[in-house]
Amino acid sequence: MANCPKCEYHLKLRDWRPNCPSCGVNLVYYGMEERLLADANKAEAEHSHFQKKFDRVKASFVGSKFAIARIIFTILPIAFLFLPWAKIFIKAPYIDTTVNVNMIKVGMKVAEMDFGALFELMGSEIVGTPFTMFFAALACMLLAAVVSLASLILLFLSASPKGIARNITLASMGLVLTGAATIMFTQFNSSFATLFPGTYSGELKFGIFVLMGAFALVILINAIIAKVGIEVKYKQTYICGIPSEEYFAAVDAGIDVLSLQLHVTEQEAAEAIENALIEAGIRVVKEPGSEDAVIEKIEDQPLDETPQE
Repeated sequence: MANCPKCEYHLKLRDWRPNCPSCGVNLVYYGMEERLLADANKAEAEHSHFQKKFDRVKASFVGSKFAIARIIFTILPIAFLFLPWAKIFIKAPYIDTTVNVNMIKVGMKVAEMDFGALFELMGSEIVGTPFTMFFAALACMLLAAVVSLASLILLFLSASPKGIARNITLASMGLVLTGAATIMFTQFNSSFATLFPGTYSGELKFGIFVLMGAFALVILINAIIAKVGIEVKYKQTYICGIPSEEYFAAVDAGIDVLSLQLHVTEQEAAEAIENALIEAGIRVVKEPGSEDAVIEKIEDQPLDETPQE
């Protein structure tokens, strides 16, 4: 059997009543207030951590005019993927075809593609190299599309320590992939036009250059934000009436916060925590920034000593 939580009396099978036969305490409700308060502290501490993450996400999107502009610039590469990248002309007896190459056309062709026949064409001595360049260019554009989507999805992490670096890296990858696709398509186009003069011709369209410009704009706006910065405005949070900074500082200092909260009001508990921190030689400083910005700082020896004459 268990022991009484108050007097440690060892309960026996005959002790079926709700009260301890030794001290008389109610075994069911003993310590209920303390357990409920501990659960409340845990829930509000988790909310405090989540609130700061939410504040950083909010700053990533609407923390400044540059942050709002970054959203627009990050969406632009996705939109420009649907512009025509290139145009292909095929003229032969009974055949007169013009194909505009863009994201929609590439997606449809990849879905219908016979990869076995593709590998055979790529292994051909005559058209193998041009076909390899062409499909490598398409692969680069598909990867650029993936990078564009990843940039937009990960935009909410821009206020994290590595957020700006990640944004610039992804945009740079998109720019490099688009440039590589442009070079490979140009080589394919030249080779195929030489192999089939008068039958095949092709040209790059404005969409590919607009797309590269969009990636460059994403790099530029992130570089500007890295230079000027975005202030994260943290909302003040409380844990059962205690400022979260003071609560976490007290817990880290080994102060029994729960005992100071029992049987008192939230205001009295907050004052008790503050006094306990001062007695422990700890001061929590809210450095001036914006009205709602809270920066946590703990100093080892905060007590002011007045020199005695």
